[in-house]
Amino acid sequence: MSHARKNARFTTRAALGAFGLAALLAAGAPANAKVLAKVNGVEITDDDLKLAMEDLGPGIPRQLEGKARDAYVLDFLVDEQLVVQKAQADKLAETPEFAKKLAYLRDKALMETLLGNVAKQAATEAAIKQTYDEAAKNQKPETEYHAHHILVGSEEDAKKALARVKGGEDFAKVVAEVSKDSGPKNGDLGWFTKDRMVPEFADAAAKLEPGQISDPVKTQFGWHIIKLDEKRPKAFPPLDQVKDQVARYVVQKAQSDLVVKLREAAKIERTDQPPADAAKDAKPAAAPAAKPEEKKK
Repeated sequence: MSHARKNARFTTRAALGAFGLAALLAAGAPANAKVLAKVNGVEITDDDLKLAMEDLGPGIPRQLEGKARDAYVLDFLVDEQLVVQKAQADKLAETPEFAKKLAYLRDKALMETLLGNVAKQAATEAAIKQTYDEAAKNQKPETEYHAHHILVGSEEDAKKALARVKGGEDFAKVVAEVSKDSGPKNGDLGWFTKDRMVPEFADAAAKLEPGQISDPVKTQFGWHIIKLDEKRPKAFPPLDQVKDQVARYVVQKAQSDLVVKLREAAKIERTDQPPADAAKDAKPAAAPAAKPEEKKK
């Protein structure tokens, strides 16, 4: 592996901080650990490799697997130890700046460890199943629609396209010849609920019965002719399809509940005096807000 590649890899990793791991390396290997390399006498073990794997995460190129992935991370650990030893020789560990950074990383590691324990305790099969069952029970009845459409730039072009379809021409043929949204699906929009479409399109589609074709409908994208193929009650997805999402929700809720509980029991004094609305609306870091679904035409 070239010197340039090693430097690039180290730059990416250095931005994440490695002081806790460096301290472990300097302390020597546990008795049951397998030594993978030595750097000026300092041992790097399979336990160190495992920690680095977890820490680097997405920073490791996706195309690397198995032994190639292990070799990549081990190369990083060797580079890191070389830089650590130079930093120690320069007595950087004795500076106030290093002490502050080390204290911050220690606190961060403690927080992540506690929240990780909360996650393990919360994400039980029973909790996931209960959360799923409650969500399924509370789902409001909703209709899904399957439709094709023709999209043109003007009302006049929409009327011409509608006349061709009503005159007996195949809908797919007209789509292929005049629609701005033909593509490989020939205007097929698949299954959708009303909230996934812009209001004008959604309202027009909902008024149709299967097989019916709409009058020209204007939206922000142009003029549409809609053909409704099918409609059905929206089915709640089976647990095996959404288990990962449910588990993430269970974990985030447990972590968020813990942070809220700790906040309520603590005496917190802030000198920056944030605006009252901002403080009221702030969410704990352990519970990121859900990303809203994007509208599509």
